[in-house]
Amino acid sequence: MTNTEKYRDTFAAAFEADKEKVTGFVYQDTPEWDSIAHMMLMSGLEDAFGIELEPEDMLAVTSYAAGIEVLAKKGIAFE
Repeated sequence: MTNTEKYRDTFAAAFEADKEKVTGFVYQDTPEWDSIAHMMLMSGLEDAFGIELEPEDMLAVTSYAAGIEVLAKKGIAFE
């Protein structure tokens, strides 16, 4: 499984959403994105990639695309 697939699957699981829809998720525009779902996402990302996110990293994940940028800064490569 690629890092992109792991990332997408983690997003889909946290928001209980279809994998094909999560790529367009943005915090303020996604009704499913509440504080509980956000923390589920952060925990899922830490588990999936074996990393620890700092509070500022967690706050920076405000969209699907922003999450990829945060993980890339942590050394996670995306295809």
